[in-house]
Order: sequence, then structure tokens, then C-alpha cells
Amino acid sequence: MRRRPFDLRRPARRRWLSSVRVWLVTGGLGVLLVLVVLSREKLPRSVPPSIRQKLDHSSVIEDLNITDEMLSPYSFTRQIVDQISIAKALVVISKDDNNVQFATELSSQIQKCQAVLSSAATRGTQLTIIEMEAAIRDMAFLIYQAQELQYDSATMIMKMKGQFRSLNDKMKSETDKSTKYGQIAAEELPKGLYCLGIRLTMEWLRNPNVQRELSEGKHVSKKLTDNSLYHYCVFSDNILAASVVVNSTTMNSRHPDMIVFHLVTDEVNHASMRAWFSMNSFRGATIEVQKVEDFTWLNASYVPVLKQLQNSETQNYYFSGSGDNRTPIKFRNPKYLSMLNHLRFYIPEVYPALQKVVFLDDDVVVQKDISELFTINLNGNVMGAVETCMETFHRFHKYLNYSHPLIRAHFDPDACGWAFGMNVMDLREWREKNVTGIYHYWQERNADHTLWKLGTLPPGLLAFYGLVENLDTKWHVLGLGYTNVDPSQIKNGAVLHYNGNLKPWLKIGMEKYKGLWEQYVDYSHPMLEQCFGHG
Repeated sequence: MRRRPFDLRRPARRRWLSSVRVWLVTGGLGVLLVLVVLSREKLPRSVPPSIRQKLDHSSVIEDLNITDEMLSPYSFTRQIVDQISIAKALVVISKDDNNVQFATELSSQIQKCQAVLSSAATRGTQLTIIEMEAAIRDMAFLIYQAQELQYDSATMIMKMKGQFRSLNDKMKSETDKSTKYGQIAAEELPKGLYCLGIRLTMEWLRNPNVQRELSEGKHVSKKLTDNSLYHYCVFSDNILAASVVVNSTTMNSRHPDMIVFHLVTDEVNHASMRAWFSMNSFRGATIEVQKVEDFTWLNASYVPVLKQLQNSETQNYYFSGSGDNRTPIKFRNPKYLSMLNHLRFYIPEVYPALQKVVFLDDDVVVQKDISELFTINLNGNVMGAVETCMETFHRFHKYLNYSHPLIRAHFDPDACGWAFGMNVMDLREWREKNVTGIYHYWQERNADHTLWKLGTLPPGLLAFYGLVENLDTKWHVLGLGYTNVDPSQIKNGAVLHYNGNLKPWLKIGMEKYKGLWEQYVDYSHPMLEQCFGHG
């Protein structure tokens, strides 16, 4: 058997690898050459000023547009602007480093550069070579000095972070102050309202006829318990605000003589409130004025809020300013503990003979006939209200503490919130379902303020949970006391609510919405003219 002769040639695979190596080396050198060329093209500022000036001159035309120059990445104007930006940052850093002299030099050079740019913009022509070279050279020298002082990028970033933190802390502090002063302004009793209260009280005390007019006739007392009429209740210590609610409701009603208003105020404002509503006519509407102090059954043994007020810790929390400073000031406002504010949870007991009422806050304006509310089918629910869950921040988790096991176990965090201020109440269903008892249950468990902070809406959400019939949004338009509201909603809304701090009777109220409220105030009335100065 013949042997195959020795093949002295190299295998084909080795030849292929060798050729690949050659191509790789060649390709690598080519890529390196291209990168070098590109890197030089991308460093226009390393080009000597005289050469760059020639390049730029060829592209610049007469009547230079300084804005276009500033936007061009290759113009000298842009280079000066960039240097100014860097220098401004260095001024801040050098001041923080107590290098006042260097900061002064930088500030001086910044002003010179800005003057050069301003001069060019005024002339409408390009910068001269002398202007450019001097400005760029002098600023570049100072920036180089900053690098020698170790004001490099890393140092600048760290110091700027510190500056941002400091500014953020200042912003938070100013925001807190603004909230605090805004709250104080919102709680202010305007001079005109104070004057009106004093004058009306004096009139009530010295004029017996005024006292007789309000409650004269047996027909008035009969109307107060007649369930065929339209009963509205308002709890307020603001005479003018309550008057606007009554006036706007009766002015827009087709049957004002069928309207009965049940007003409750406090001892301080009782005489003046009675005087006002006895001296003025509201298109035949019946008006009852009571004071909360006459409801003797509202005492600490029955009302959890009053019981909590006897607690020294509660008193310190709301009245001495001590306690948790992280709690927003609006939640530490003693007005939220006022019985006028919590009286809404006792409506069936205040009016035991009534079957259905419409509750109105004193910061609303009624601009349509709302008698239809009394015919709305609540489908076995206790209350009709407009839901406010169009946005996530109006759901239950916004108002309640879901880290508490009691809240977490009983209430859906994504349940829709709703608004107090215009609510239809079926008092028969209320009594049957013992809503006041439910309110007491949750109020007692919140004695330590761990379920919610304060206010009447959170306990309302709990007490009426699963017992609220959603009403059309046209019935209750919210936000006129703190935000911008869609004009179409205002036009079509039946009840406009100035919820928020910017009440229409305050100077801080939103001017564009004040007219909707003031049209129901007759400033030509002698007492209003004397107290408010409108002529």
C-alpha cells in the first residue's frame, strides 16, 4: 500500500488567520486615524482665535442677529456666554470658600463680558477681534485660576448640590410661613363684619319691634315643622355669609314662600343675626335663628368632641401651639372643634319633626332653583352628595391614616370621597341607621388623633360610609376659594362653593369670583353702607 507523500504546505486555516490579522491591523490604524481627525474637528475652541475669527467672519453677514449668534455652537458670542455661565457658578463657590477677592474679580469680568455683548447687540454688528480676544482671554485666565484653586467640576458639583439643598430648605421654610400667614388671614374677622355685628346687636337691644318681627304669628311656628315645605339648615357665626346663602336661595327659587331656613349661630352672634333677619325680607321665606348654647343636650357626656376638649393634652395641642410640629397649621385650628362645625352630625336631633333637609355651608352661593333636590330618590341612602374622586387625592387614603389597623380593616382606601357644603339629608334613614352613633364610635377612637388629624370631613366619610347617593356634579361646584374653576361648570352649577381660605368676604379672596357672591349683598343697605363704605 503506497504512502501519501509529505505535504510541506501550511494548512489553509493558518493562512486564513494570518490574512485576518493583517486586515485587523490595517483597519485599526485606519479607525485610529479617523478618530484623530474627528477629534480635531470637534475641538473648535482649541483653534487659535485668529484662525477661528477668519472662519466665523466668512459666515457672518451685516446686521448680525445676536440671538442667532448665541445659539450657534461655534460662535464667539456663544463662547463668551458659556464662560459667563461658568463664572457665575464659580462666584457662588468662591464666596462659600470665603475667597471674596477672587469672587470680586470674577464678578467684574462677568460685567465686562456682558457689556461687550450688550454693545454688539446694540450696534447690530459682529464682535470685533479686539473685543473677542480680550473678553475670552481674560475670562479664560480666571477660569484657569479657579482650576488651580481646585474649583474643578467635581468640587463645583458638590458645592452646587449643597446650594440646592440650602435653597430647598429655604423654600420649604418660606412655604410654611406663607401657609401660616395665609391661615391667619383666612381666620381674620374683617373690620366691616365686626362693625355690622356691633351695630345689629345695639339695634336688637334697643328696639323691641325688631325682636317681635322675626317670630310674630303662629303660622311661622307651624312652617318650621311642615314637611311639605323646603327646609334648609345653615350653621354659621358669619352674618353676611349666612345672609348671602339665604338671599341667593330665595332669589333663584320659583316658590320662595315655600322655603324655610333653619339658622344656628353662637351666643356672641345670636342677637345680631336675629336683628338682621328680622329687619330684612327674603321674598316671603320663613327664617328661624337659634343659638347652639340652647341645645343643652349637647354636652361633654354625650358629645365626644366636647369631652376631648376637657383633656389637657387636647387643649395644649390646639390652643397652646405645643405638640407635633409636623402637623400642618390648618389641622391645629381650634375652629374645627367648634360645635357649629360638628352640629351637622346632630341634625335629626336638632330638628326631630323633619324628614328631609338640605344642608348648606355658609360659604356657598345658590344660583339656581334647588327645590328639585327634595324630590331626588336617594335609593335608601342617608345622604346625597357630589363625589370628588375625579382625582386620586380625593379618595379615602388622602384623608385617613391607613397605617392604623382599624382604618385598614374597615374602609377601602380607593373609595370615593365626597364634599360637605351642599347635602340632601333623609332624616328618617339617618335615624334608622343611627349615623350619629356611628360618628360617636369613630370620634371616640380618634381621641389620640391617630385615625385622622382634624376636621369634619374625615369622620363624615366614616359615619356615612356606604350610605351616600352620588349626585350630579352640577348641583355642587367646588374650588372657588382656592383654585381656578372651569367657567362652564360655574355657569351650569346650582351651588357654588368657596371652600378653601380665599373666602369672598376677605381681602385675600379671588377677585374673579367675588362678583358671583357680592351680587347678593345689598351694600346700599344703611348698616352695610356705614360698615363697609360702599356707596
